[in-house]
Amino acid sequence: MRILLLFLLVLVSLSAEEKDSFITEAEYAQHLYENPRGIGCNKCHGKKGEGMVISKYKHKGENRVLETKEINTLNYEDFTYALKNKKSIMPKYFLTSKEINALYSYLHKTKESK
Repeated sequence: MRILLLFLLVLVSLSAEEKDSFITEAEYAQHLYENPRGIGCNKCHGKKGEGMVISKYKHKGENRVLETKEINTLNYEDFTYALKNKKSIMPKYFLTSKEINALYSYLHKTKESK
């Protein structure tokens, strides 16, 4: 009987979670952008995905700049590709399709609100 009750509670909880989330999709996307898996996208790509200079340094006597590009102007295919394929210092976050969609939507809505 207890197992059946527990099962029913889980089902009710899951269906309620789908209908009435305690966090909006925009809030979810913002949180995801700020901390997807440890370090947030905003730490390297800026508050709104505008890109930024991460570091200036010397290498073998030459001045160098480590900077990121704008990600809020990428089309969806390029954005998804960049997230799924490790490139340079960009970490691979192993995001789900739902997370990628939320991030993409967040960045484009954020850019529109500049």
